[in-house]
Amino acid sequence: MIYLKLFLIFLEIGVVSFGGGYGMISVIRDAMLSYGFLTEEEIMNFIAVSESTPGPIAVNMATFIGASQGGVLGAFLATLGVVLPAFLIILVIASVLKNFMRYKGVQGFLTGVRPAVAALILATALTMGLKVFFGVTTVSGGYSLDYKPFVILAALCGVGALFKWGLKKKASPILLILIAAGLGMALYSF
Repeated sequence: MIYLKLFLIFLEIGVVSFGGGYGMISVIRDAMLSYGFLTEEEIMNFIAVSESTPGPIAVNMATFIGASQGGVLGAFLATLGVVLPAFLIILVIASVLKNFMRYKGVQGFLTGVRPAVAALILATALTMGLKVFFGVTTVSGGYSLDYKPFVILAALCGVGALFKWGLKKKASPILLILIAAGLGMALYSF
C-alpha cells in the first residue's frame, strides 16, 4: 500500500507544482508532514542531500524520500510519480502546439504563476531559516538560538566575498557545499 501512496502523492505534487524543483519543495514538505512520513528535521536533511547531489532537486527528493519509505521500489515509484506529469505535459505541448508561447493566454498564465512560485520559494526559505537558525517550528512555539548555523553562514559569506572581491570570480557551489559539509561535521560531531 505504501508504494501506491508514494506514487499518488508524488504524482499529485508533479501535477500541481509549477516553477521547478524549488517551487515543489514546500508542496513536498507539506505532504510529507501531513502523511507523517518525515519530520521537519528529516525534510531539511533530504533537501540538503538533494541539493548536493547531481540532478533536479525535486527528482532527487522524490527518489530519496521514496527510498526511505519503500526501498528501491518506493524510490522508483515516487520518482515516476513526480516526473510523469511534466513528461506528459511537455510531450503534448511539443506534439500539438509548435509555437506555444505565442498565445496570449499562455503568456498570461505563466506571468500569473511566477509570483506564486516566488512566494512558495520564499515561504519555504523563511520556514527553513527560522527552524535552522532559531529552532522555531510553530508560531506559538518558543525558540532556541544555536550559534553553529551562524558560524557556517558567516564562513560561507566570507569565502564568497573573498572570491568575489579578492579573486574577482564567483565561488564554486561545489566548494561552498564542501566547506559547509566540513564545518557541519566539525561543529556537530562534538
